[in-house]
Amino acid sequence: MSLPKIAFINGSIRKASFNRRIGKAITSMVEDRLTIHEVPIADLPLYNPDIDNDDERPEAWAIFRGAIENTDGVLFSSPEWNRSITGALKNAIDIGSRPYGKGVLIGKPTAVFSATPGSTGALGGTLAILPCFKTLDMPDMGQPEAYYGGVNDDKIDMDGTINDKGLKREVEKFAKAFAEHIEQMMRGGSEHAQ
Repeated sequence: MSLPKIAFINGSIRKASFNRRIGKAITSMVEDRLTIHEVPIADLPLYNPDIDNDDERPEAWAIFRGAIENTDGVLFSSPEWNRSITGALKNAIDIGSRPYGKGVLIGKPTAVFSATPGSTGALGGTLAILPCFKTLDMPDMGQPEAYYGGVNDDKIDMDGTINDKGLKREVEKFAKAFAEHIEQMMRGGSEHAQ
């Protein structure tokens, strides 16, 4: 039996993104349970419903939607910009939620984490994305919540190797719960969903 396929949407488009690094760590931690692949969002044109038709739709939108369409769930990371999510992440959610009623994100089980050098763990970004999950009927993993503050180059390498015991323990806890959430949802249950 093949492993569940998960799209990872990183709300940070920075090359040295701490969120991408945590995503790589999670991917490694659950590689025996989930197949996770990152779906890039940096080059997505802004969503405009006027051009979301067969004649004018940007190819980048079709590629993005295609990368999510046949997955079993979506893992999001959300940096915090001005107590909200990044413009790039909001644009990706808009593209994935349209056309109305047919969006590739609708109904996909999900979870979100955030990582930042700051002390609040990018809590504002994570809280700002939750209403999107509700609107799109995406069963989200309520616990454990994951706001990783104080993240820096000493704590996690570019390849996702975590060098800090406390951070590693927390990310492992989240990764395990996310795998359980996806497996439970695929069995038709919702014990981890909010």
